[in-house]
Amino acid sequence: MVGQVKSENVSQLQLTYRQIFKFWIPLAGTWLMMAIEGPYLAAIIARLPEPTINLAAFGVAFAFAVIIESPVIMLMSASTALVEDRQSFLALRRFAYGLGAALTAVQIVVLTPTVFNFVTRDVLALPSEVAHLTHGGLALLLPWTSAIAYRRFRQGLLIRHHLTRRVAYGTGLRLLTMSVTAFVAFRFSPINISGAHIGALALSVGVVVEALASRLMTSSIVSLLMERDRATAHRVDTTFHLSNLARFYMPLALTSVLALAIQPLVTFFMGQSRHALESLAVLPVVHGVTFIFRAIGLSYLEVVVALLGQGKKYFSQIRNFAVLIAAATVLGLAVIAYTPLRLVWLTDVSGLTPELANFALSPMKILALFPALSVLLSLQRGTLIHSHRTPPITRATLLEVITVGIVLAVGIHIFDLIGATAAALAILSGRIVGNAWLTPAWINVLRSEDHRD
Repeated sequence: MVGQVKSENVSQLQLTYRQIFKFWIPLAGTWLMMAIEGPYLAAIIARLPEPTINLAAFGVAFAFAVIIESPVIMLMSASTALVEDRQSFLALRRFAYGLGAALTAVQIVVLTPTVFNFVTRDVLALPSEVAHLTHGGLALLLPWTSAIAYRRFRQGLLIRHHLTRRVAYGTGLRLLTMSVTAFVAFRFSPINISGAHIGALALSVGVVVEALASRLMTSSIVSLLMERDRATAHRVDTTFHLSNLARFYMPLALTSVLALAIQPLVTFFMGQSRHALESLAVLPVVHGVTFIFRAIGLSYLEVVVALLGQGKKYFSQIRNFAVLIAAATVLGLAVIAYTPLRLVWLTDVSGLTPELANFALSPMKILALFPALSVLLSLQRGTLIHSHRTPPITRATLLEVITVGIVLAVGIHIFDLIGATAAALAILSGRIVGNAWLTPAWINVLRSEDHRD
């Protein structure tokens, strides 16, 4: 019921693995649904007129939108960790609104003819027809950043109150709304709408509806927060001053931005490699299958933040469950990578030719361990966010990006590796180095009695 808070409260005496599973599985489902969002819209656009141009334009517009909105991604974790009363809710809400508005302003600046033409024509050298469609798509995506900032802030409230199923409901509603919007725009629009613009419109409408749904699903939580602390609303707590919130959140925002640098870095070096064209063709397929299993681990971040407990009370249960997820995801990916199922996935499911499938085999095998590292990353980051120690997360991500670049350069220019193979080795090495860098800070937090700064 929307009008009531019906939290699935964790026992004050113990945290069972069944409780962790019930809390986590909707979040895992949410991540998996988001993982299919891009391929799903691409499949729709591919069946509309002029698919090649429209797929290219949609891809570029979506990439622009993702880069611009990346600083808001961690608002869900921040909300889960910080919002515990009226004052913290109002402070983080103002921060989220301000961040969303500032990034929307950035998108508007990018849309101005001078900036847009410079980026798309002078820097990216896009064909004029692709650039034109990209501009319209990016304009239709203007609500994207603010809507995502709003719903991730609200979803953090749901997670903190153990209402994770509502997060999954919202994502399901988003996918349904996208489908309906795309169908209506294609079949009933009085004007001809290009595939790229249909995709962008569907995305925008979907995230706006999801944001509105998150508002409805958190209304009772907000009411309780506002009423519970109304008597002490006059008190002043410097913890939630803008400067302190920025100090906590900016490392997380920078982490999201830095993580996005890995993909263009990989693409740049693969373009200089042996068998560059084949590598560029197969890596998205390899990324797609690995991301399915990685997403399961990445969804564990908010579980750690929400359930770790004061004084790290439930760390043993959280860690043990993480080990189970890591083992299951590695096993799942390994079954595909190291058995005849790999050819079924690569040729029958992904549509690669047998020749291209051969190029994908080694990268897929190399990345079989990657899902376990994603689970470890969620465990490490979640513990640090729970303790309000976010700067190490940014440093680890920066080191990960640097490592990816170094391994790519050495692998391609010194050892003359095939591009896709070098990329897989670089991505795996970067994550190992990032995990290793986080380990001392993580252990220090675990050893401290009071791990809040």
